[in-house]
Amino acid sequence: MIEGQEGVTWPQWQALARACEEHGIPALFRSDHYLPLNGSEERPVLDAWGTICALAATTTTLRLGTLVSPATFRHPSEYAKLVATADQISGGRIEAGLGAGWHEDEHAAFGFPYARLGTRMDVFAEQLAIVRGLWENGEFTHKGDRYTLVGVDPQPKPVQKRMPLIVGGDAKPRSARLAARYADEYNTPFATPDDVRERRAAVAAAWESEGRDPATLRFSVMTGAALGRDRAEVREREQRLGAKMGHAGWSAPPQWISGTLDEAADQLRKLAAAGVDRVMLQLLLHDELDQIALVKELQRAL
Repeated sequence: MIEGQEGVTWPQWQALARACEEHGIPALFRSDHYLPLNGSEERPVLDAWGTICALAATTTTLRLGTLVSPATFRHPSEYAKLVATADQISGGRIEAGLGAGWHEDEHAAFGFPYARLGTRMDVFAEQLAIVRGLWENGEFTHKGDRYTLVGVDPQPKPVQKRMPLIVGGDAKPRSARLAARYADEYNTPFATPDDVRERRAAVAAAWESEGRDPATLRFSVMTGAALGRDRAEVREREQRLGAKMGHAGWSAPPQWISGTLDEAADQLRKLAAAGVDRVMLQLLLHDELDQIALVKELQRAL
């Protein structure tokens, strides 16, 4: 998982995707932001779905998606069309992440409306209903508080018969309920095994309340990664991460997957035992392609 707003250039995206395919990494996710998150505004930021469409045309096996696109950035019909287009270009390799939106500064800078959380969640809920409806076969009509669609059956549909839709959060009741109603996967950030057990149970209960089999729930974690083949390499990578974040002497927090490959594999096993189906590793040092080779070695260690 790459933070695309942190100065990732198109040649770097191409290199990341090539490295993922070379090493058999199954999926490459990116954030969907227009400004860096630490207050700096001078870095180049490519649009998330423009990037994904381009990568879809230049890769062959890699699954691609966002974690996650803010509902505040796009009309739901535009979002649904972008996702369907990317899925057609890729031949069915897209996973769509959608959220309520949260980074207030970038909304103000670019003129996106930014309401209180309750209103953003209302918009998010209506968008989920619309995008799911637009991806399904047949004529779709929607009349809601914010959007009205009349008798539309957009073509082409996504290649995948059911577009994988990811909703995320800390498993609060409303996000869990919306995920159970519309999504296929629930993603939670920076979670310990104890967090996972609690959050998965909450989402599974929501799944069941919506009449869905909790066994069909895919539960994932997005978390940082600081990997090395030995402790010296781990420390070197932590030092570079600390310098990037402006924190001298920084070390990876316990929620991260960090350490040697054996240490990281043990952390992943504990997450799996707690109920995690997959982990998206956030690589903040996007120019260090050796990390992707390390992720492949980590897969082997499991």
